[in-house]
Amino acid sequence: MEESEKRELQLLFNVAISNDDPANACKPFLMTKDQTEQPQLDLNLSMSIITPQMSASNEADSNLKNVQVLKQQAAEQVRLAALERVYAERMRELARRELEQAEKEFARAKMIWERAREEVEKVESMKMIATRRISSTCVEITCQNCRNHFQS
Repeated sequence: MEESEKRELQLLFNVAISNDDPANACKPFLMTKDQTEQPQLDLNLSMSIITPQMSASNEADSNLKNVQVLKQQAAEQVRLAALERVYAERMRELARRELEQAEKEFARAKMIWERAREEVEKVESMKMIATRRISSTCVEITCQNCRNHFQS
């Protein structure tokens, strides 16, 4: 035999049983002495030899088809790469916009914090002024009980 010959081995498995009773159709086969019908096992073994008979024109057609398939695959990969590039650019633009928005929000929060700090400082200075006024008022009060009440 030639080395270029291809061999094919087929194994056919046929089981012939009667499935009149649907309840027993799915049960496994159990071999007992009182069984009258036994499953018949038919094994067919066949072997065939396939010889490749490609002519030069068939081989050229096959090569041409392979080249066309490769070109289509390359074109598809280029198309997918272009789509991925567009998607990446869009994601970069969205990220840039989100960063700008976050920077604006941070600047606004910082300004609000500065205003709040200024208001706290103003309130503390008002508290100090009020404390000084009360202290001077306490000095004017001659009653000891009233003075203790204002100092606490």
